[in-house]
Amino acid sequence: MAHWTVKPLALAAFALLALFGPAMAQEAAPAVSLELSKAEPAGNACTLSFVAQNAHAADISSAVYETVLFDGQGRVAKLTLLDFQDLPAGRMRVRQFHFADMPCEDISRILINGAATCEGEGLPSGACGAPSLVSREKMEILG
Repeated sequence: MAHWTVKPLALAAFALLALFGPAMAQEAAPAVSLELSKAEPAGNACTLSFVAQNAHAADISSAVYETVLFDGQGRVAKLTLLDFQDLPAGRMRVRQFHFADMPCEDISRILINGAATCEGEGLPSGACGAPSLVSREKMEILG
């Protein structure tokens, strides 16, 4: 018969993992995803098309993200708010944003600073925070 001894520190670590492990796993999976799908030149302007998805069980009635566009030298070119409007639960939405006097080739990367607005009945705290970010264009998107 084997005899096992459990040290108090190891026991405490297991207890913390049992208590907080499921909550940490839930927080790790972003429930909102934003994909830069297309950057379309329009003369001396650029239209950015995003695919947004809400994986929450509840609808997001208003999602606005503070966004920074960087130029080719890595300098801040524009600080703006992107209004993704409503994002129904489990549904995909496409939203377009037009930037006059900013050619697409002058935008090197996009930073999603965070959610300026995130509203909806039954949403958990921080529902729009730290979205999953993907770019299908040469522009990098980060948060």
